[in-house]
Amino acid sequence: MLLCTMAKQRNLGLVTAAILLFGVLFFQAFARTDDLQVQALRDLYRALNSPTELKNWKLEGGDPCEESWTGVSCYQSSVIEIKLQGLNLTGNIGDQLVSLQHLKHLDLSSNQFHGEIPNSLPHNLTDLNLACNNFTQSIPASVSSMKHLRHLNMSQNLLSGPLADVFGGLDNLIMMDLSHNKFSGDLPASFRALKNLTKLYLQSNEFTGSVIFLADLHLHDLNIEDNHFSGVIPGSFQNINNLWIGGNRFHSGGADYLPWKFPTDVMPNISSPPTTKSSAIEKYPSHETGDNRKKRPGSGGIVIMVVGAVLTVFGAAVFITFRIRRSQKQTLDSIRGSISSLQSLPISAPQVTTGPLAAQYDSPDSSSSDSPPLISSWQLPPAPTMTLKMSKRRSFSKKCKIPICAKHYTVAELQLATSNFSPGNLLGEGTLGSVYRADFPDGQILAVKNIKTVALSITEEEQFMDVIRTASRLRHPNIVALIGYCVGHGNHLLVYEYIRNVTLDDALHSVLCMPLTWSLRLRIAIGVARALNYLHTFCVPPITHSNLKAANILLDEDLNPRICDCGLAVLRPLASNSVKIKASEMAIEDSGYVAPEHVKRGSGNPKADIYSFGVLLLELLTGRRPFDSSKPKGEQSLVEWASSKLHDSESLLDMVDPTIKRTISSRALSSYADIISQCIQPEKEFRPQMAEVVHSLVSVLQKSGPEKAKSGKDKATAEGNEVDPFERSFRSTNSRFFASPTASYYSI
Repeated sequence: MLLCTMAKQRNLGLVTAAILLFGVLFFQAFARTDDLQVQALRDLYRALNSPTELKNWKLEGGDPCEESWTGVSCYQSSVIEIKLQGLNLTGNIGDQLVSLQHLKHLDLSSNQFHGEIPNSLPHNLTDLNLACNNFTQSIPASVSSMKHLRHLNMSQNLLSGPLADVFGGLDNLIMMDLSHNKFSGDLPASFRALKNLTKLYLQSNEFTGSVIFLADLHLHDLNIEDNHFSGVIPGSFQNINNLWIGGNRFHSGGADYLPWKFPTDVMPNISSPPTTKSSAIEKYPSHETGDNRKKRPGSGGIVIMVVGAVLTVFGAAVFITFRIRRSQKQTLDSIRGSISSLQSLPISAPQVTTGPLAAQYDSPDSSSSDSPPLISSWQLPPAPTMTLKMSKRRSFSKKCKIPICAKHYTVAELQLATSNFSPGNLLGEGTLGSVYRADFPDGQILAVKNIKTVALSITEEEQFMDVIRTASRLRHPNIVALIGYCVGHGNHLLVYEYIRNVTLDDALHSVLCMPLTWSLRLRIAIGVARALNYLHTFCVPPITHSNLKAANILLDEDLNPRICDCGLAVLRPLASNSVKIKASEMAIEDSGYVAPEHVKRGSGNPKADIYSFGVLLLELLTGRRPFDSSKPKGEQSLVEWASSKLHDSESLLDMVDPTIKRTISSRALSSYADIISQCIQPEKEFRPQMAEVVHSLVSVLQKSGPEKAKSGKDKATAEGNEVDPFERSFRSTNSRFFASPTASYYSI
């Protein structure tokens, strides 16, 4: 009996322990997010002016882990990842995030954040990505306390001044990108402590002094192009696989490092490279002295030495030539392999992205056992240019060319994908040729532009390749990306990502499409403005579109604008006669976009782009075409008809598209009209920079919205007209939003 009682008690204890254990596991599984972390996210949401892009985020209440707030990932009750890249968010980032003690990955890239980078960032971060924003000042001192940091990307901002000596504690850092900023001064001594760093990108800054602190790092990639570095090039740089050092003031010599040993015909791109190996080592006298020196040989010995030297040089030349060719082949295969592997990545991701050059980074290591795997791509523009390991060939003139960041297709591949360029695959006719839908065997869908050219000379072929080389580097969420190309045997084919929806021209003027809302038109304008600002400001040298119009702007599935054919306008002189005839016919319709100074298309005038953008803003506001021959003579030119009305409130309201008139506040309308007026100034000197236009449009969006209606009925009507711009059902009166093939698709 006693044994039975003890057994029952033991069983009861086991049951109780099991219940308690289950309860603990249950409450851990469904634990609410830590209150301090929730409050930090609410404060961040408030600081960003409560953007609609952040779905499920709340100013009061709510739980980010349970409710799946946009971009927030959790593990149990802790926030471990915030990924908000490419959402066009604005505002300042304060010190709210310091409370997120378990945050590992923070990605705020490709937005419009401004102000200083907060000094109080979570100390346990492993991956920090703030690229492609408008941050100013410099790197905060708090970075030195991020002992677990592995990836740091602050490229393409407005950071300036000397770098503080804050890198001493970053023992785990393996990748750092500070490129395309305005940093100046010498590199800090704490760079020497980055012993695990394998990839370092410092290009396009204003750094000065030597690179001695980089000499002992075990780097795989190093890009320090386009700075003001001087002094010697460390001999250890010869061990770096991918090295870009052009655009500096180096000389090859120095007492503390090995002599320069690069072969003379594969010299990196430096300001004044040594012309011969002897000039590279002449500052390194022999260390042999006294009795250890060899006696001067006699005349017979000299003859023998000369003959031996000639044979040695000849053999070395044959050997070097063989090695160079093999190295070129390996480099080319490597580049092609890398480009092929990128095709599975989302092109619109920022991509960084995204300056004009794009660097592809390894994904952050998230294999630790205490957190779930995170899907995160560190591909951001820009990609470093290649100036090393390329032999002197005629086609490269006096300097090495950067690689084309696009896949090379064969004619057979593109013929198969387009059904031999059949009419059934035709998407549109443009001023450079036809565009076809291409369905590849792996299921990928792309768009192929068949550019019709006259017979090109060698120089013109090189010019065409330069255009591809430039266009392939462009990576921006609002620019259609160039994926590949095919050149040879009279073919000039460009392969772009395929955008499944219609052009802005169709959305504004086709009766098949529902009217675009005012807020959506504003967001489209901001997206286009940011793309132009990217081309004008962040690309070196600046790139102008030279044919901006509504027909060259595609709307993707989320109705985000994507500009087509950036950088291709310079090819117009190379077009065939039949294409030029087609272009002249289309030019009449496009004349309303052309600036009054009658700038030649493709001549590279950013101010002409700004004028065309002002016309586009007017088109979005009025719903009228820039030039309409069916209108009375005084109203055919939209700019001439509207210019006098922009500063008269009553006339301004009368010319607004009736479908959006009820949803625009007078304050927002007045500010929007001011932007248009500045952009379409007859004198190009008075037109603003694109960066100013972006800032002004964002301000209009923040103050935009329906005014208080005088009656409840009017208010309901106004609200009913303002459809959620990201509502998937907001597409068309038809079940499909695809337009028929017209000249508006890729119409440049």
